[in-house]
Amino acid sequence: MAFPRHRMRRLRQHESLRRMVRETRLVPQQLIYPLFVMEGKDRQEPIPSMPGQFRWSVDLLVKEAAAAYHRGIPAVILFGIPDVKDERGTAAYDPNGIVQRAVSALKEHLPDLLVITDVCIDEYTSHGHCGIVRDGRILNDETLECLRLMARTHAQAGADMVAPSDMMDGRVGAIREELDQAGFSHLPIMAYAAKYASCLYAPFREAAGSSPAFGDRRSYQMDPANAREALREVELDIEEGADVVMVKPALPYLDVLARIRAQVSLPIAAYQVSGEYSMIKAASQAGWLDEAQTFLESLLAIKRAGADLILTYYAKEAAELLNM
Repeated sequence: MAFPRHRMRRLRQHESLRRMVRETRLVPQQLIYPLFVMEGKDRQEPIPSMPGQFRWSVDLLVKEAAAAYHRGIPAVILFGIPDVKDERGTAAYDPNGIVQRAVSALKEHLPDLLVITDVCIDEYTSHGHCGIVRDGRILNDETLECLRLMARTHAQAGADMVAPSDMMDGRVGAIREELDQAGFSHLPIMAYAAKYASCLYAPFREAAGSSPAFGDRRSYQMDPANAREALREVELDIEEGADVVMVKPALPYLDVLARIRAQVSLPIAAYQVSGEYSMIKAASQAGWLDEAQTFLESLLAIKRAGADLILTYYAKEAAELLNM
């Protein structure tokens, strides 16, 4: 034959046909919107390294969450910024803490919105680490007691799901046990199972004021060079009772996400982290990339690699475009 019988372009000729044969679908119902909540009233503070993102007081947080919900986004995840920090991060498990009050307010005004809470003490500690520190070492088992209390107070405030992000060994099992004993056996856990020690968290740490005062987090977050280890982390979290497992960051770790997807039947989340967001923002502001096309393509890549849920600061903008 002078020319191949099969012409791949045949199914690419028309937009309607391209939509019909599209393999990967991205919809607003798969997105989770991360929000930062702080003390005060009628406060909206811009985050310089994350243009378009803000720290919200509880009253304005409710309005921002409502705007996202009405675009079709089913869930938010909350990160608290307390006024007072200490070595143990006690504000993290204060029943009247900033996240606990934010959860209650959101459930009062938006009862159908799924409210997820980050469970980690780094935003609440004076040293900025995700665990209790003694003599320069991060104490794993002592930290679990703080995480237990934190998860329980979030559940008591009305959280629909808790998401431990600390990467302490055994924390999923400890939180599951605590929730079950407190009467919250129905509450799911979304575990940050494969959370890497990434430089892409820098804008988040500015937003939350959670940069380590000394050292780094490589003794508990994963080495970026390791992929097989991520499978083991996921397996252990599932054994301990995780209902959803997460890969973080997302785009630089699509290979890890795909490997986990091939072996795990549980829902998988992926976090498009602050650095991923800020790089797209910076390039678009410089006129180098089309912002909307870039973030939609990046979200589609995360979904294609195997994510069922995507945490992204672009949730509102993405939902608006996807609804068109």
